Amino acid sequence: MDQTDQKLLSLLRANAREPLAALARKLGLARSTVQDRLKRLEKERVIAGYSVRLSQEHVQRRIQAHVMISADPKAAAHLVTELKKMPEVYRLAAVSGTYDLMAEVGAESTERIDTILDAIGHLKGVERTMSSIVLSVKFDR
Repeated sequence: MDQTDQKLLSLLRANAREPLAALARKLGLARSTVQDRLKRLEKERVIAGYSVRLSQEHVQRRIQAHVMISADPKAAAHLVTELKKMPEVYRLAAVSGTYDLMAEVGAESTERIDTILDAIGHLKGVERTMSSIVLSVKFDR
């Protein structure tokens, strides 16, 4: 991956819906060249997909929590499946240290967060959890 690919990815991170013609203009390349680069990056699985990035205003209106989860190793796959079913859980990561998983949760109210935290805590294979409510985001890339 060269510097042009890096610039292309940076432009797409800023706006994944940017038209090919605009990307080409910003990169100083032909539209067909940008299209070929995108196809190659997708084929090489550098680009796994395109998604929506929520506005900071919307995110700030939602209550967010980080939930550290200690799990029975035999139930890890089951937990991932169950957590994936919860639309409020928007990210799940395996982590090192005292806990095994970190779920990022977002909801419209503290009551809904409380309900979700209870549901996570009651899942088969969850040994314990520790939750932190996000007070503010200092920066987001």
